[in-house]
Amino acid sequence: MISVTDLRAGTTYQEDGQFFMVLSYEHIKMGRGSANIKVKVRNLKTGSTTEKSYINGAKINPVSVQKKEMQFLYKDDTDAYFMDKATYEQLNIQLDLIPDHQFLKDGESFMVSFLDSKPLTVILPPKMVFKIADTAPGAKGNSATNVFKDAVLENGVKIKVPLFIKIGESVKIDTRTGSYSEKATNN
Repeated sequence: MISVTDLRAGTTYQEDGQFFMVLSYEHIKMGRGSANIKVKVRNLKTGSTTEKSYINGAKINPVSVQKKEMQFLYKDDTDAYFMDKATYEQLNIQLDLIPDHQFLKDGESFMVSFLDSKPLTVILPPKMVFKIADTAPGAKGNSATNVFKDAVLENGVKIKVPLFIKIGESVKIDTRTGSYSEKATNN
């Protein structure tokens, strides 16, 4: 058992038979009362994100997970397939365990967390670069306001991008929110 004050982003713990990974941590102290710990967590089985609040002295059960970098190969209707770069061993993970599976790119490497050699989830980087496959023609100017247009990424995901983005350009996408972050340099 560890104290909730030891929770930090990336920590994994178990509560009521569910596994949670901490996304953010906040320590709140108001007046003469005891402090509260607020954490934003992702349920590793369902992929849902919730906020939890604990009193200062609460204890939780930490879970030791192993993380391994694996290369994404492809996905079908139910599973995503990964390969260990060192051993060339292949592993399939149910898409239900990967909350943002639409952002998986063929050939890219991702961190996969394991509990007792069973895959828990795939950890995507906060930002990824994608090419714009389709959008309305780009327009210069008018960048002082937040005017967005529809666009389709190379993987088929639909997002909103600023007016100046054109087909074939690369953009950075925030994988946590699924929204446009910034224009990326073309390689």
